Amino acid sequence: MAQSAAVATPPPKEKAPRRRSASPRRLPYLLIAPAGLLMLGFIAYPVISVFYYSLQNYNVTKPWRNGFAGLDNFKRIFTEDDQFWSTLGFSAQWVFTQVSLQLVLGLALALIVNQSFVGRGISRAMVFSPWAVSGVLTSTIWILLYNSSTGFSRYLADAGIGEYGTSVLSDTGTVFWAATVSELWRGVPFFAILILADLQSVSKELYEAAAVDGAGRMRQFFHITLPHLRDAIILATLLRGVWEFNNVDLLYTLTGGGPAGETTTLPLYVANTGIEGHDFGYASALTTVAFVILLFCSIVYLRLSKFGGDHK
Repeated sequence: MAQSAAVATPPPKEKAPRRRSASPRRLPYLLIAPAGLLMLGFIAYPVISVFYYSLQNYNVTKPWRNGFAGLDNFKRIFTEDDQFWSTLGFSAQWVFTQVSLQLVLGLALALIVNQSFVGRGISRAMVFSPWAVSGVLTSTIWILLYNSSTGFSRYLADAGIGEYGTSVLSDTGTVFWAATVSELWRGVPFFAILILADLQSVSKELYEAAAVDGAGRMRQFFHITLPHLRDAIILATLLRGVWEFNNVDLLYTLTGGGPAGETTTLPLYVANTGIEGHDFGYASALTTVAFVILLFCSIVYLRLSKFGGDHK
């Protein structure tokens, strides 16, 4: 009896999975790559140029002296340039005064506008509006306010306080605090905005539980509010410290670094050396030193403050 031979049919071939054009993990990096390359170009080229020219003698008014200088510019900064030390000292005084006062006043404003009251929206807009004003426009406003003929000093003289024709911007005894008030008007809203944004994330249940336990407003502030605001305050003071150190626009238009160099910060000294003195090599060396100082201070500040760490 003949048996029909069973024909073996091969199993169907599985389709090979299609290769994706890009891994899901790589796709976000590919999407931001064009913007990242542009930012790298706009940032890396100026930084490398500054480091390069800091090792050069480059003065457009004295081209015969241009060439490689090595570390001569840095030696001149630390051993021969007394103005560098005076401007660095004033920069430290300016940063400490501005950041500490802006922090205290900004925290107070944030606590006030965080409360519920009639007209809170308008109050917030008025508090935050100076932050939208540029430095040059801010200095223009305060120049008019400090003007000896049309400013408030005239009205103080009418009231018997002070003398006619006096300007707080031309007096070495008052120019620092006059400039400080001008910058406070613009800088305090920055702290108020950041602190208010963090205040609104504090759970009200914490305050209710503390009130039930008999904690007053001061104890709630020091044991609930401040610990919650810790990282926001550290970040705000760091950013504002760097910005105040690099402050040029307001002081340049308000006082020009005067009188007698009393309000000349290190960045303003760099600008005067490069733009007015045309000594771009020495100005680049000053910029490099300022960069190293800011980088060192920022790292030390973040390490000491333990930003982002567990601080319970």
